[in-house]
Amino acid sequence: SILSLATTSTVSNMPFAQLVIGPPGSGKSTYCDGMHQFLTAVGRKCSVVNLDPANDHTSYPVALDVRDLVSLDSIMEDEQLGPNGSVLFALEDLELNFDWLEEGLKTLGDDYILFDCPGQVELFTHHASLRNIFYRLQKLGYRLVLMNLTDSYVITQPSTYISALLLALRSMLQIELPTLNVLTKIDNLINHPNLPFNLDFYTEVHDLSHLLPILDAEQASHPPPSKFAALNRAVVELVEEYALVGFETLAVEDKTSMMTLLKAIDRTGGYAFGGENGANDTVWEVAMRSDAVTMDARDVQERWLDRREELDEEERKAWAEEGKEAAAKPPPRSGGTAADSDDEDMEDMEEMKAAVEKSGIKIVKKG
Repeated sequence: SILSLATTSTVSNMPFAQLVIGPPGSGKSTYCDGMHQFLTAVGRKCSVVNLDPANDHTSYPVALDVRDLVSLDSIMEDEQLGPNGSVLFALEDLELNFDWLEEGLKTLGDDYILFDCPGQVELFTHHASLRNIFYRLQKLGYRLVLMNLTDSYVITQPSTYISALLLALRSMLQIELPTLNVLTKIDNLINHPNLPFNLDFYTEVHDLSHLLPILDAEQASHPPPSKFAALNRAVVELVEEYALVGFETLAVEDKTSMMTLLKAIDRTGGYAFGGENGANDTVWEVAMRSDAVTMDARDVQERWLDRREELDEEERKAWAEEGKEAAAKPPPRSGGTAADSDDEDMEDMEEMKAAVEKSGIKIVKKG
């Protein structure tokens, strides 16, 4: 079973990967950049593979790029296809030449891989090529987690929220891999009108029938509203009947948000993190193993909606205080002994722990 496999496998002989999908504008490349930096900070060797032939500007270091195999401009010219059709054609080409991808991945060893995928929804709702590529990655031994990103703006309107639920459900049924649906840019929600329900209503997909009156009111300007009422109810009941869709949240520049999401990814993919003794672990590696780092939907609402300005100010003050402490620290001594160096390293570690704990993360040292 998957559970027994997760408990008997080790990181060294079972590479892990995230498949990052989502519609255009959902923040896939930004996520790959942020997650690459965060994984590096917590001590995981990570590489990013670009599978989007239309991704001309990547902010992250690309270890393997599909554009080295296929050219979107050449496909458009040779096949007389538009941009969307050319992306589908390019993924079909990649499927046929999967050995190119396989050989490239061999050079990355057991790195934790982030696959940045195209944003055309056809690729993860009904087109087969991307799904077939994912299945072949599984056969190579990768433990995959599908990361389906959605801009959190969709929850500000019932119609866009229901559309996002349907898209997430269809993607899960099409690809059939362990999946986390993620509402990105959660820190931007404060710039939009107040939500009619608390955030956990949208993340946990509570009783969606509460949305129907608001949805009907939203569509009242498009008569006759009764024409859509039955359809709205049928769609809501369909999503609830499957009971598959839920959402994590993400503010990509917030370390606690990233850490909470990575813990959810690890649980989903069966990642067993850290060495046996942890003697040389960094403060962030220790924090990743600690159960103290949690952030549920109520915490997210408090941080980014209810008390955003207050908590932002507290964070700025903490940063300013840390800056003063760093400026007051005497410069390192030259020509010191090994014991002096060890003492300085211990002081640095204690300061790092103190800074992390100020951000709400508890560091637990295990004997």
